Parts: sequence; C-alpha cells; structure tokens
Amino acid sequence: MSRPTRNIEITDPVLLRFALLAHERGWETYVVGGFVRDVFLGRERTDIDVTVIGDPLLVATETAAVFGSKAIVYERFRTAMVPAFGRHIEFVGTRMERYEPGSRKPIVTEGTLEDDLRRRDFTVNAMAASLNADTLGDVVDLFDGFADLERRVLRTPIDPVATMSDDPLRMLRAARFASQLHFDIAPSTLDAMRSMADRITIVSQERITDEFLKILASPKPSVGLNILYETGLLKHVFVEVHNLAGIDLVTKGSREYAHKDVFKHTLQVVDNVSEMSDNVWLRFATLMHDVAKPRTKKFVEGHGWTFHGHEDVGARWQEKIFRRLKLPMDHLEYVQTLVRLHQRPMQLVDEGVTDSAIRRLAVQAGDSLDDLFMLCRADVTTRNPRRAEKYLRNYDVVQSKVKDVRERDNLRAFQSPLRGEEIMAITGLGPSRTVGYLKWMLEEAILDGVIPNEHDAALQLLNENLSSWIEQSSTARFGRRG
Repeated sequence: MSRPTRNIEITDPVLLRFALLAHERGWETYVVGGFVRDVFLGRERTDIDVTVIGDPLLVATETAAVFGSKAIVYERFRTAMVPAFGRHIEFVGTRMERYEPGSRKPIVTEGTLEDDLRRRDFTVNAMAASLNADTLGDVVDLFDGFADLERRVLRTPIDPVATMSDDPLRMLRAARFASQLHFDIAPSTLDAMRSMADRITIVSQERITDEFLKILASPKPSVGLNILYETGLLKHVFVEVHNLAGIDLVTKGSREYAHKDVFKHTLQVVDNVSEMSDNVWLRFATLMHDVAKPRTKKFVEGHGWTFHGHEDVGARWQEKIFRRLKLPMDHLEYVQTLVRLHQRPMQLVDEGVTDSAIRRLAVQAGDSLDDLFMLCRADVTTRNPRRAEKYLRNYDVVQSKVKDVRERDNLRAFQSPLRGEEIMAITGLGPSRTVGYLKWMLEEAILDGVIPNEHDAALQLLNENLSSWIEQSSTARFGRRG
C-alpha cells in the first residue's frame, strides 16, 4: 500500500471520541468514503462510515455500549450501524470477494484495506483517513481520488463494468453525485452505464426511489435527470418521464408544425422551481405537471398541437405512479392537486373572471396555493423577456385575487357550514348518498356566491330546496369540484 500523502484534521467530536475508544481497545480503523470526500470539499457531513480491520460487528457492539446506544446489526452483510449523539456511524469490515468458475455466488473472505477501497463506487469515495493514534488523519488514496476531486470527475476505482455489476444502483448514484456535486462522469463510466442500463431492474424499488428523490433534491436536478435519460436508465426507472422526450412534426403544405420537446421543457421547469424551493414534493409535482402530454397530444388543423385534458389525466396517473415507485402515499393528494390545477391560474387572468371561479381555485388548492403559484411561475420558460414579464405579472394579479377572496369569504379548510350530522338531524335521514348530495349543493351555492359562507344562510337555503334536492340526489352526479 502506498504511503499517505495527505492528512485531514479530525475535528468531529463523535469521531474523535470513537478514535480514542479504538486506541484503548487496540482496533485498527479508518473513516472512509463520503466523510473524507466532503472534508476536502468543505461540505458538512452527518453520517460517518468506518472501515474496521477485523470484526466490524464486535467493534459496533462495543462502541454502542460505550456510547449509550444500541447497534443495529446486519448479520448477512457483516455491517452494523450505531446511532449516537444525533449521528449515524456505520461499521463495515475489510473484505474481498472471488468467484469460483461457473458460480454466481461470491466467496467472501477477510481482506485488506486495499481490498475494501477497490470495491467502492468511485475514486472520490475510495479515500480513507486513519483513526489510529500514531497516524490520525493520514489519508490513504490508492486510486487518485483527490486528483479526481480536483478535476471534478466521477471515475470508478477499477473497471466500471465490474464496479457497476457489483451493485447496479451505482449507476443511479453516479447521476446523483453528478447532480449534487456538479461533477462530470468519466467517459468509460458513462459507456458502462449505457451498456448495462437494463441491469438496474434487479435492484429493489425502494433503493431506486431513494436515489431518484436525492437527484430531485439536488441543487440542479436536470443534471442527474439528463444523465438518466442519455444512458437509457430513465426508461427503466421512470418510463413516463422518459416518454416526454422527442418532437413530433406534422407537414401541412409547405409548413412544418412541431411542438417543443416536453422532456427538455420539464427539466427547465424543475430547475426553475428548485431555485425557489427545497420542497422535494413540489419538485416531484413539477416533474409530473406535463407527464400526460404524450398521451393527450393531437394536431388540430388550423390550430396546431393541442394537449387538452393532460392535467386531469396526469393527476389520475399519480396513484399508479406512487404505488409503483413505492412513494409515501401521504404526499399523493398534494401532487395530484398541483398537477390537476397547474393550468388553472392562467385561465383566470382576465378581468372578467368571476369570484366563483376564484373561490373554486382557492378551495381546490387549499394549503397548496402558494406552491401552485410557484409551479406556475417556474413554468414560464419563454425566451421573450416581455412575454415572460407579462405572464409573471398576470400570476401576481391572480394570486392576489385568490388570497383576497379566500380570506374575505373564509374559505380556508372550506366545507359546508352545515355538517353532515346536522343535516341528518334536520332531515331525519341516515348516513347516505343523499346527505352527501345536500352538503355538496350547499358548498356549491357558497362557491357560486348564491349565499355567504355562513350557517344561517346555508340552513335557510337547505329548507327552501330540501324536497327538490332530495328528489335530484338519486340521479345527480357530484363529487370533485371542477
């Protein structure tokens, strides 16, 4: 092993406390991976990865006992994680793998520090810093990771096909690190990703989704998303987004009619909204806002390309997408709301728009109103500065109108002033579709400005229309307000 050429100052109090414990117990240990990389980059790091020359489970268990914690042990992988002092310390042992001829299952044996580092994903993550007393902070850099840090390049320590085969998720990690750190990916690594993109399908959906969301959370998500598309990974990871790419041409006489590349437009909008907000679910909704355009596109003679209803279709797709990607369902309604409504504010620009239309937008958007307008502003991608300024000014006017009506008419967390229980007491009806219809008709009357959002006015209207509404309820269609 080559001699260390660099040293980092170990100042992290948790790491220093562990280094002292390791010295007392005679353990040979190194902090590795992202921690070392981020020290050189001047980035904060909360998680700590430690490589142990010896038994990592023993080291983790004894460390947890001293730190007043409990080790979470993954016996199958011979790794363990110790939560302590608001941090997570992960312990792994140095190991090497070899394959017998004709066997797909590796034989794992104890290895050296070099064996451990050569199995890591990228050279910038394959640097180790000693936690041993006599060499504390000395950096072991066997694969020129520091030089790659300076060049801002992601390169694998060994042949990239072998590195990616060891864990195909590393292809997504390459896109994620490029997006987070503003690094380029080495051409040989990109070639390997293209040649084996379909191998990502053997990775669990949970791990794929975790990396994808980290790409969305990066400072400029388009960097990582573009890499996924160019390498062919996107069609395996998120086919609906992959299908946004491309331009359709229709020739009529001597003219060609093309619509813009929706994939490129979407990436620009995602980057725009990322400059405004760190909310990853707003970014996800933005990624989804035009997702149904390929399904709804149509060329209309004399008008051009249309995408009528793409917002409603896209909103309906979200439950299927959330379940397939194993996304947390508690964010589903938020994403559906933003996708469904993202064109509505532009339709409310005219001075003649009624208060009813404004009320409906306020109620439909609910607590997501400000995020909706953030998405709308991000969606302004015209290169004409005058047109862009006009659109943004129009959104300011509409947002002001919506907020004014919402506050004036008390529409926050809106529902009928007459609750279902009171309607049942008044009418003698039990829980039923009819009660739901009566409540819905009162809410519609308030949104249309027929009555104010007040209890007594709603009660009077119910009494005046009770018989006819009950008669209508058996055949009427009602539900989500459009």
